[in-house]
Amino acid sequence: MNVIEQARQAYAPAQFPLRTARSVEAQLISQITAALKKASDNVKVDYPAFIAAIHNNRRFWTTMAIDVAGDDNGLPNALRAQIFYLAEFTELHSKKVIAGNATTDALIEINTAILRGLNSTGVQ
Repeated sequence: MNVIEQARQAYAPAQFPLRTARSVEAQLISQITAALKKASDNVKVDYPAFIAAIHNNRRFWTTMAIDVAGDDNGLPNALRAQIFYLAEFTELHSKKVIAGNATTDALIEINTAILRGLNSTGVQ
């Protein structure tokens, strides 16, 4: 690369991809779900990572519940109620998982379904 090309690149306007709230949520839930799957597979090897993954998932769902409960949330009421219910279920099921009375399968399935919805274009 010559000096002129280096200068052109150095002074070119930075190009950042535009991110929507939906794509940010999809990326976050994807990361949380991947960590939850990995931690579930390695629970006997790294129990603290397992608990941390469950905690992060619960924190995500608590944040979602707070968001949909707010008056300024623009989602339809029925969808808001469904998301709030999923947050409640996640909280209760996570307690069962930590107590050793359930697996993370349901949590992973819920996250995966939400992720599919966030990544869909709405065209069928």
